Amino acid sequence: MAKKVAVIGAGVSGLISLKCCVDEGLEPTCFEKTEDIGGLWRFKENVDDGRASIYQSVISNTSKEMSCFSDFPMPEDFPNFLHNSKLLEYFRIFAKKFDLLKYIQFQTTVLSVKKHPDFASSGQWVVVTENNGKEQSAVFDGVMVCNGHHIIPHLPLESFPGIQKFKGQYFHSRQYKHPEGFEKKRILVIGIGNSASDIAVELCKKAAQVFISTRHGSWVMSRVSKDGYAWDLVYHTRFKTMLRNAVPRRVVKWMMEKGMNQWFNHENYGLVPQNKYLVKEPVINDDLPSRILYGAIKVKSRVKELTETSAIFEDGTVEENIDIIVFATGYTVSFPFLEDLVKVENNMVSLYKFMFPPQLEKSTLACIGLIQPLGSIFPTVELQARWVTRVFKGLCTLPSERTMMEDIIKRNKKRIDI
Repeated sequence: MAKKVAVIGAGVSGLISLKCCVDEGLEPTCFEKTEDIGGLWRFKENVDDGRASIYQSVISNTSKEMSCFSDFPMPEDFPNFLHNSKLLEYFRIFAKKFDLLKYIQFQTTVLSVKKHPDFASSGQWVVVTENNGKEQSAVFDGVMVCNGHHIIPHLPLESFPGIQKFKGQYFHSRQYKHPEGFEKKRILVIGIGNSASDIAVELCKKAAQVFISTRHGSWVMSRVSKDGYAWDLVYHTRFKTMLRNAVPRRVVKWMMEKGMNQWFNHENYGLVPQNKYLVKEPVINDDLPSRILYGAIKVKSRVKELTETSAIFEDGTVEENIDIIVFATGYTVSFPFLEDLVKVENNMVSLYKFMFPPQLEKSTLACIGLIQPLGSIFPTVELQARWVTRVFKGLCTLPSERTMMEDIIKRNKKRIDI
């Protein structure tokens, strides 16, 4: 009898997990909280609690050639970099091609995932769901957690003294949808990630002035690279990957700084990272440097204090008459339905290879997509799903708990310092 697998979420990770389950002869059931597939990439005008939210203009940061699933290339008439509506169209075509919709239960919320009483021997899970006010319980042989990590906003207001007396408007970037309504405003965007940069660039075309505040700076790349090719086609060659793995660490650091400064010198723009060699994905934005040159965006240091109408920065400068503050401060990783099965410390998960909780007696639960690769996440989550389904089927085995914990500790140290 085929093993039953619960897949939580019908976004990118959930869809490819369904297909991998079917490919391995497993019997999947996907629970999707909303009424449709697509997850993060499905734009909605309103912001729903418990669901990822994007702005209307979002375009992929990785090219279609590097972002498709392995056995299903994107249509030839699709552009190299895709608007969110085009990506959603691709997911719909993919789901239809492999007949995945029949495995999905829409508008179904997962309330809890708990070990079955005989988990130590069976590895089974009891999954409780809710649909239209009715709770149901079912037993599964495996669980694939694919609900993503762009749901709960990280809004550290305690780090911004004076925010309580600020008379303007402030909100997290997940609330932002489009630039209408921001005309002639003086706007402060806090953060220097992809969302912060996109929003700042978009708003500066309407606003009176946009400021972008960064604590640590960031490398910034364009989607267009050498000879006009997409950046990831140039960066992710087999030769360059072998070279980065073969040369000493100090050489990799030098190569990284030299490559990042080819487009523009980050120091001249106030964007040079505090730790130049931190293993952190760079910002992908084609327009940020030019908007800084135009004066439409001004780069500021960390916010030290807020007053009723102004922002005081760490370098002593003050910007008056701030109307709006956008907190592009990221998200908090959380799994409320898993209780303490997945440990989250300092917003980092203690998972072997970012997937498997090491302390389980049976490796029958895994998280898919809790990664930020330098490149497309789509083929990465496909490889994760392939591995997980083979582990569930018994075709692959994981190392001991001790070995997995040693790997996690080593990885976390590497993330802190390179």
